[in-house]
Amino acid sequence: MKKIAVFVSGGGTNCEQIIRHFAESSLARVVLVLSSSKTAYALERARHLGVPTTTLTKKQFEDPAVVLDLMKIYEVDFIVLTGFLWVIPDWLVEAFDHRMVNLHPALLPKFGGIGMYGRHVHEAVKAAGETVTGMTVHYVSNVVDGGEAIAQFFVPVRPEDTPETIAAKEHELEMRYFPGVIEGLLKDFSQPGL
Repeated sequence: MKKIAVFVSGGGTNCEQIIRHFAESSLARVVLVLSSSKTAYALERARHLGVPTTTLTKKQFEDPAVVLDLMKIYEVDFIVLTGFLWVIPDWLVEAFDHRMVNLHPALLPKFGGIGMYGRHVHEAVKAAGETVTGMTVHYVSNVVDGGEAIAQFFVPVRPEDTPETIAAKEHELEMRYFPGVIEGLLKDFSQPGL
């Protein structure tokens, strides 16, 4: 069985969805939720569902010994970023090459990069007059939001939409599709020779 660590910074709706998706799975299980914030509600969601949690300071997160030891203790095979706001260090990208994915709330390469998260993304989509937006699941690379795209899902943007309504539409895509994309990747990794 594959063991997943979910990295979070905020409310954790995706984190909870992923935990629930794999709760009865014979393929994978979420074994750790790691947060950049002690007040992230994702931690409460994870605890409620019986998943171990930890919070790291920025200094701890930038220390390979701390993070890689934690991944070894929990025997983590795969990392999922769900609204995790810190830049991933190169050594962690290398250690989990093609075994770490991120969800971005726009259709990359548009509206990606440092500072493009949450409301900032949806405000930029609205300001640019986009007629379609969506979500991108991508591998994490050394470039923020620059890793190879795995899957994209689309939703129309109407002239009357606000950043809030755009966010709500895009979030529905996350809830519907993100756990299944992760499952598909883990099935591929479970094949002999991979």
